[in-house]
Amino acid sequence: MAHVEVTVQEAKTQLSRLLRRVEAGESVVIRRGREPVAMLVRVPADRGRRRVWGNVEGSLGPDFDELPDGFGPYA
Repeated sequence: MAHVEVTVQEAKTQLSRLLRRVEAGESVVIRRGREPVAMLVRVPADRGRRRVWGNVEGSLGPDFDELPDGFGPYA
């Protein structure tokens, strides 16, 4: 993955342009002086989707609520 390095001041004044580069697959390292302090990277496409509650129906085994042998004293 290609990356570009910018100062904090450059990041403040060019954020929209930097975000377009990130959307194109580049990463952006933001430096304070010579010290890298942050990195902008693209979020994976499926990461932004909202989770749907109850979408695991049928994925648990029928014995899910049963305790294994030997756990009686701890329950």
